[in-house]
Amino acid sequence: MTRLLESYVQDAWWSPADTDDIDATSVRDASTGEEVGRVSTAGLDLPAVLTHARTVGQDSLGALTFHQRALLLKQFAIALSERKAELYALSAHTGATARDNLSDVDGGIGVLFTYSSKGRRELPNSRIIVDGPPEPLSKDGSFLGRHVYTRLSGVAVQINAFNFPVWGALEKFAPAFLAGVPTIVKPATPTGYVAEAWVRILVESGLLPAGSLQLVSGSVPGLLEALDLGDSVGFTGSAATAERLRSRVRHGVRFTSETDSINASVLGPDATPGTPEFDAYVRQLFAELVTKAGQKCTAIRRAIVPEEVRPAIVEALTQTISTRVVIGDPRAEGVTMGPLVSTEQRDEVRRSVRALVDAGGHLVVGSLEDPPVRRADGTTGPADGGAFLEPLVVSFDAADAEAGSAVHEIEAFGPVTSLLGYRSIDEAVALVRRGGGSLVTSVATHDPEVAVALVSGIGAYNGRVLVLDRDDARTSTGHGSPVPHLVHGGPGRAGGGEELGGIRAVLHYMQRTAIQGTPRMLTALTGVWHTGAAADATGTHPFRKPLTDLRIGDRVDSTEREVTLADIETFARFTGDTFYAHMDEDAAAANPFFPGRVAHGYLLVSWAAGLFVDPDPGPVLANSGLENLRFVTPVVPGDRIRVTLTAKQITPRETDEYGEVRWDAVIRNDRDELVAEYDVLTLVAKEWPTAAEAVA
Repeated sequence: MTRLLESYVQDAWWSPADTDDIDATSVRDASTGEEVGRVSTAGLDLPAVLTHARTVGQDSLGALTFHQRALLLKQFAIALSERKAELYALSAHTGATARDNLSDVDGGIGVLFTYSSKGRRELPNSRIIVDGPPEPLSKDGSFLGRHVYTRLSGVAVQINAFNFPVWGALEKFAPAFLAGVPTIVKPATPTGYVAEAWVRILVESGLLPAGSLQLVSGSVPGLLEALDLGDSVGFTGSAATAERLRSRVRHGVRFTSETDSINASVLGPDATPGTPEFDAYVRQLFAELVTKAGQKCTAIRRAIVPEEVRPAIVEALTQTISTRVVIGDPRAEGVTMGPLVSTEQRDEVRRSVRALVDAGGHLVVGSLEDPPVRRADGTTGPADGGAFLEPLVVSFDAADAEAGSAVHEIEAFGPVTSLLGYRSIDEAVALVRRGGGSLVTSVATHDPEVAVALVSGIGAYNGRVLVLDRDDARTSTGHGSPVPHLVHGGPGRAGGGEELGGIRAVLHYMQRTAIQGTPRMLTALTGVWHTGAAADATGTHPFRKPLTDLRIGDRVDSTEREVTLADIETFARFTGDTFYAHMDEDAAAANPFFPGRVAHGYLLVSWAAGLFVDPDPGPVLANSGLENLRFVTPVVPGDRIRVTLTAKQITPRETDEYGEVRWDAVIRNDRDELVAEYDVLTLVAKEWPTAAEAVA
């Protein structure tokens, strides 16, 4: 008897106590039909699993900053990378080929690396995210408003599909972990053993904070009903299942779904046979047919091409399949396309294809019969118990594509695409829209006008649109490959949810709140200095302070410096910036914004640096940038300027001996008018010897 898959709950591995008396679900190898494991959660205390996440998990993650969590994500990725060969071997049981593993195993690890990098580059080293600039709510500046994000107080429950047991879980886990919210993973039963394996690798690494990740291998009766405000559900699967699950959660529980999608790929009228776009389109269509045996929520289900090009597409695709597809057990040498995940899934795909044919389609590529396959031992023949299918193309002429509805509603979740003809751009747009909302549509064209017309018409019906042409065909990540930097999800039938998209996904596990109060209170709450809050310009110059001594609100109040006409002309000649506003009194006076010749804005910024800087070697290592520069009041010869520089935000780096300090810079004239304001970014050492220590 094969083993029962274990669950990882309450920071320990768990399986049913009485394995002889339980009704376990059998999980089988997709190529051979042999049992590879059994699944049951009989006796599992799911309320205790939730409590552990909401208490222990929340506490352990809440103690970490965004940067500390991000660094752990990188370490998770390294741990999985070092043992990914184990995941490859297990994934072969699911029908995944070596190429398929790049999408699932390597893709999942890549998500961890990406969120680790983005977390450290784009988030503060704190626990709150500030959203947008402060909003003045009083004339004297004593009352302000600002939006902030704080993490949800509950648990992120993810219910995943069978096709991506690694990527599908990690793309949800990474942003939730970065936000500081613990996760419970409920994998799909047919491939749950792969999910168990990657969780086991992370557990054995010793890196997981207590309660941050739990795995339930099997059914979760009553779990959704027990969720409450502060909890969330991320679901991937069918639209019908999504609606059923959504009805079981309480009001206030966030529910995000990514569901079946009748994705399209449109060949532009300019992409005729022989053009690079036509060839790229065929390569992409082929890849989406065979990768993961077509079991991808982003696969091309409708190939929408000019009516007169349909025969050429069939011919080119048939040729490509005949030379590049070897169907068989992924463990056999040379196999390029494996089986579907189960015989049940294969039979469901066959039913869907027959329904498409009954609706007016013609099967022009492939057969519904069992294909001969390459077995694990290298022989070729029938595979008893295997879930194999050939790549299949069902063709509809333009009239049938326009009149029919089945092709826009039936998703054959396997190596199947429908080929639809169109007679005009407007008709192509209409066909895409009839999918009812998709995760992705791709457009192959080298004509910008065609691209604009198509994308303008289909954008609102898609979560992502890829424009493919000769210039990006070699670098494109592909129609069916979501990337962590961009949103994954879609409107309507696709579920209406949104995942990934960089830091946007982190915010899905946080609550945006409008905070109102004094500058002093907003500074305390956000860790960002606000104008009007306390500032200290006494004592040691802030540039002499390492991060261990520097505090928010440390300030430099400079002396004044007079601007002369000679200064303006010298700067103009030295830089080459002889714009008339600086050199021609009459022309400058005719300008509605200037009273006459004025100083260069960059002259003022340069002088401001000279006024606030401490020039000697010290903990300030480098100027790394300048942001949000705004010039307000022109400076004319005879004006005197001064600058105030205040430590606004301090961000230590977890892996370096320095951090970033953001300074609030304000330039004013001798009439106390605001001349310019901006943020100065510097890199500052965490430690620096005192003068006495340096001498010693």
